[in-house]
Amino acid sequence: MKDLRAVRGASLIHSWIAQGEHEHQDFKFAISDARKIARSISAFANNGGGRLLIGVKDNGTVAGVRNEEDIYVVEQAADRYCRPSVHVEFKGYKVDGTLLVIVAEIEAVEERPVMASEHDGSWRAYYRVADENIAAHPLMVEAWRRSRTSVAFESLHGAVAAFVGGADGPLDVRDIALGLHIATGRASAAVADLVSARILRFVYCRGEFRIAPEEEN
Repeated sequence: MKDLRAVRGASLIHSWIAQGEHEHQDFKFAISDARKIARSISAFANNGGGRLLIGVKDNGTVAGVRNEEDIYVVEQAADRYCRPSVHVEFKGYKVDGTLLVIVAEIEAVEERPVMASEHDGSWRAYYRVADENIAAHPLMVEAWRRSRTSVAFESLHGAVAAFVGGADGPLDVRDIALGLHIATGRASAAVADLVSARILRFVYCRGEFRIAPEEEN
């Protein structure tokens, strides 16, 4: 199996399984759809990296890897169906005697977004939220791209930051536009700049991404 040398690692694997699926970990009984797994790779890469435990069922039961093509499909997803391609590191662990669990480690990327290829030919960025891969808000993607350049701040940026900071909870960009009596496009551009500068952030609540002040360290 791709010259993968499995090592004993039952205690390590079981300790990871005990954590459950979360922001940086997902269980995969088997890998069959490269485009679908590309979403997971995109989501992890855009949110600090993560790992896939292949050969583990959703309920945490170790079933073992049954198809030697699993690694190939993950590599195909990372190389062909992610843009830019993402490096994935594979390790094999022997668990409960003869069962093999493959751990695919997805690295975080320095420059986001990592986009995943959809079945209709489009490209979409994903973000890991708890145990789900969520399609990133378009303004998140724009903010990631703007983070590569410097931002010239204007009075509007201060007004938007103050409005969001004074709100009772996370806001939609339309709330900001209405509250400040400005066009949605201007509010969107200011939000993207402020997120790229780590003054505002996106949080996922009520089934959608909304805007909130950046957390203080």
